[in-house]
Amino acid sequence: MNDKSINKCDVSVVIRVRNEEQWIGYAIQSLLDYLLKPEIIIVDNKSTDESLNIVKHFQQDPELNDKSNPQYTKINILNIDDYSPGRGINLGVNNCNNNYILIISSHCILTKIDMEKHKRDLEKYVCIFGNQIPVWMGKKIKKRYLWSHFQKKEIVNMHSEMEDRYFMHNALALYKKSTLIANPFDEHLLSKEDRYWANKTITNGSSILYDPKLEALHNYTANGNTWKGIG
Repeated sequence: MNDKSINKCDVSVVIRVRNEEQWIGYAIQSLLDYLLKPEIIIVDNKSTDESLNIVKHFQQDPELNDKSNPQYTKINILNIDDYSPGRGINLGVNNCNNNYILIISSHCILTKIDMEKHKRDLEKYVCIFGNQIPVWMGKKIKKRYLWSHFQKKEIVNMHSEMEDRYFMHNALALYKKSTLIANPFDEHLLSKEDRYWANKTITNGSSILYDPKLEALHNYTANGNTWKGIG
């Protein structure tokens, strides 16, 4: 990747984690490849594997003077007991210190981001969600079912014929912090908190942008709701 694409920007990243030792290091490294020392908020749902130990290997040591080292960044680890997707995101958002918030799945690898463009678009849209490329055991698979929503062109207020509602996906999405403080996610839902948020938001007169210039690989996990189509 060209270093010129790495920009210092006021971005906080929220990552929800539960036993993601296989992918969490790849997810964080991809953020450091494209964003210069972003604030990362880890919302941990009782992980019992090596996930948090891996996270700590990216954490800036406050006792060291070398704050410019791009291999490390500010990481805040939060624990959550009564987990739901919306509750996890809301907790992360409330602990963010920056104006812009990127939500990314712990098993996604960021491959494209243009923060200057996205910041301009967030003056018009309440959310920008990005392209996801499904990957199974290293193999990019054909975009069927839910994955068919992620196309090669920008779409405003994407409507899903498959789900018969507006579509948005929090595995890779950008917001202004002020938007999510004023309009938090439903904490009672066990899945699809993003779709319900999108439908409520669009019905109330705001718009959401799908932008393929924001992109990530989405790795298969056996327990991932994205791969199940439930809710």
